[in-house]
Amino acid sequence: MDNQRNLLLAVVLCGLLLFGWEAGMRYVYPQPDTPVTAAGRVDAPTQRAEGRLADGSTRVSDDLAETMVDTDLDTALASSGRIRIDAGELAGSINPVGARIDDIVLKSHRQTVEKDSGPVRMFAPQSTPVQQFAQFGWVGSGATLPDARTVWETDGDVLTPATPVTLRWDNGAGQRFQIELSVDDQYMISARQTVVNTAGGPVVVTPFALVNRTSLTASASTWNVHSGPIGMFGDAVDFGYDYDDIEEMGTVDGEGSAKWIGFTDIYWMSALIPDAGTRADGTFRSLGQDRYRADLIYAPETVQSGRQVSRTTQLFVGAKESDVLDGYEEAGVAKFDLAIDWGWFRWFEKPIFWLLTSLDELVGNFGLAIILLTVLIRAAMFPIAQKGFASMAAMRAIQPKMKAIQERHKEDKQKQQQEVMALYKKEGVNPLAGCLPMLLQIPVFFALYKVLILAIEMRHEPFILWIRDLSAPDPATILNLFGLLPFDPPSFLAIGVLAVLLGVTMWLTFRLNPTAMDPVQQQLFNIMPWVLMFVMAPFAAGLLLYWTTSNLLTLAQQSYLYSRHPQLKQQAAEDRAKKAAEAEAAKKT
Repeated sequence: MDNQRNLLLAVVLCGLLLFGWEAGMRYVYPQPDTPVTAAGRVDAPTQRAEGRLADGSTRVSDDLAETMVDTDLDTALASSGRIRIDAGELAGSINPVGARIDDIVLKSHRQTVEKDSGPVRMFAPQSTPVQQFAQFGWVGSGATLPDARTVWETDGDVLTPATPVTLRWDNGAGQRFQIELSVDDQYMISARQTVVNTAGGPVVVTPFALVNRTSLTASASTWNVHSGPIGMFGDAVDFGYDYDDIEEMGTVDGEGSAKWIGFTDIYWMSALIPDAGTRADGTFRSLGQDRYRADLIYAPETVQSGRQVSRTTQLFVGAKESDVLDGYEEAGVAKFDLAIDWGWFRWFEKPIFWLLTSLDELVGNFGLAIILLTVLIRAAMFPIAQKGFASMAAMRAIQPKMKAIQERHKEDKQKQQQEVMALYKKEGVNPLAGCLPMLLQIPVFFALYKVLILAIEMRHEPFILWIRDLSAPDPATILNLFGLLPFDPPSFLAIGVLAVLLGVTMWLTFRLNPTAMDPVQQQLFNIMPWVLMFVMAPFAAGLLLYWTTSNLLTLAQQSYLYSRHPQLKQQAAEDRAKKAAEAEAAKKT
């Protein structure tokens, strides 16, 4: 009766895990609203100087009392006079009104796995539903400064790695402003801001740069993957705030001098990097209506008559490709590789990532690379597994002695434990040795999980047949007959082929387990593979491929080790038969 009650409780708990998983995850980590596709309403801010604040800092702010406008993307990009961008990885245009870089797409990355889906859009003009842009300018006092409505003169039609473009504006009062833009072959744009003072007296100006974006197109920020404000302040990369935090607090200042600041999604990032050797303050602020801004503010500069002052700010806008970030870090951008949220275990995740990409280069298929990685890991751990099986065999051999000790010291549990430990030492047996291979798999599994969801190099990587993206869930679900029926089942019922293979192979590995279990444990182990099948189905297909391959290798490994230790296989069969007989007898009584 107790066994039946325990089994019923186990089934109920498994059911709660199965059906409550999705609801729980959505409650704790809510998904963002579906990205808008129609024109939205946003402000068209005019910049103004606030001067020095009580804390001595200078900020850029928006005049929030402007007229609301609605503009679709095509209309916004049809404005005349735009400067075209045509670089190695970037394409788009620059708006001479306000000197805004507000049109950037990535040549090498598609929106979806479909080949005709079009490139990923990073920047879009203000007042469009997907707005995200960068701007460079000045605030200050004692001089007329360019603002968001200023129309700049340009000396070029296209920005390429070989042809920089310069924007110029004269305020008519003795100050000339210039922004020289250049771009490399990857994702970095440089803006050299210069003020020339030909008036009779000095002027004080504060150079700034900003990135403005909407959160409506942001990827979800979860407990293990950050999406939102990001920056390096002082000596640390800060992932501590998300969009809701900025919305609630209004303004958040970085602690320490900003080494870079911006916004990140899982795969993409826009970040400002200040002039080398200069101090700059970084600030995040909410502008309302799901709009946010990252400001990079330099110290005020006094420009004497007949002199000029320049500051160079770099703008990274692109994909968080590990090799590219490492290259920029080597060029002087501090800790730029940590823009990928590897977390505490990056020392283990980055080698896994390197090994996967190396295997992919070798075999030309990322799915095969995952399989080869699994084989290499299991081969490396095979000696440990072999020792674990040998320890199990030794444990079987000393079972009669252990039972004798338990009978002899039935009333003295402490003495019983002492003699059992002494027996282990005498026979050279480690009762935990069989658990070690499983424990060693955990960091590998977690590292691969992080790599598959973080590394853009894994995005849209195919395997075979229907698996066209190993970083996404298996699209072939059984309940809609692999897409033949016109409906999409909810995620916790979207059981794909890989999830079924995972459940079957895990069940088979449990069946080969040499450890004797009581009936309740046995029933629980019989149910567990199918519960995990449902829980793991929404995860990346590459992760399920790794686990399924690992299970198949475990089956092969156990079969081999059983052949080396036949007493284990015989004892396991006898234990199962004995437990089955005991369960049958319990039913009759």
